[in-house]
Amino acid sequence: MNPYKIPSPSLISFSGGRTSAFMLKKIIDAYKGNLPDDIYVVFANTGKEVPETLDFINECQLNWNLKVRWLELDIHQERPIYRTKEVSYETASRNGEPFEALIDRKKFLPNNSMRICTSELKMKVMERFMRSQNYKEWFNVIGLRYDEHRRVSSQLKANQENKNKWETIMPLYTDKKSVKHIYEYWKNNTFDLNLPNHGGKTLAGNCDLCYLKGTQTLVNILREKPKLADWWIEQEGKVQAWRTEDRGSKYGMTFKGNGMSYIKLLDVTKLDQKQIDLFDDDSRSCFCHD
Repeated sequence: MNPYKIPSPSLISFSGGRTSAFMLKKIIDAYKGNLPDDIYVVFANTGKEVPETLDFINECQLNWNLKVRWLELDIHQERPIYRTKEVSYETASRNGEPFEALIDRKKFLPNNSMRICTSELKMKVMERFMRSQNYKEWFNVIGLRYDEHRRVSSQLKANQENKNKWETIMPLYTDKKSVKHIYEYWKNNTFDLNLPNHGGKTLAGNCDLCYLKGTQTLVNILREKPKLADWWIEQEGKVQAWRTEDRGSKYGMTFKGNGMSYIKLLDVTKLDQKQIDLFDDDSRSCFCHD
């Protein structure tokens, strides 16, 4: 059977990266260019995705005659507090508005052990969307490759334990597609994500300075674009002020689990490259993916 002839109803989680776009194109081709009405292509925007990601999603929907549902978290004072709103390429947040609203509501920062950005800005936003379409159960289609065994195992375990209202399926894994296939496809395509392609991986993709990226990666990005740190420093400053007011707070004042603030990361950019290379670059995976 063609693994890209996915069952329905389905939500295709489109991160805006090369891997998920490759998977999406294979699914579109399996349906000869016309996806069924009960297969939804969804992008959940945090407001901190790099501009190239938003441009690439728009390129995909224009070139492939595709309807992408652009979603964002929408926080209200009255119940229900957390809602999902639909936006577009033109109206999507580009200055971290949904992300900042979440931090202001929660009064703490997401971190390695409490990834509220992933859960609240991505997963729950998508779940509410599918419920708004009157589905109680559905298939969740994500772009995990054959060379991502640990992440695939985690998803398979969640399926077995019935942790979610959806069942996750991974066509790229089933089709044994690895990072080299992603690299070759986009190298020869008529359009591409306008970010460096490191053998099929996009280190600068997704949220511009995501705390799950390795320290070396963050520092190298900041050496080129130091102003990107401003938003992240502002959020850390807020939490520091809140913690001063509430001495009982048990949450840290930095996004990074190692306690390295974004101000400190800016300081690290002043070191020479040999010194920077001594820092770890152990990027952690999240739902955003490639």
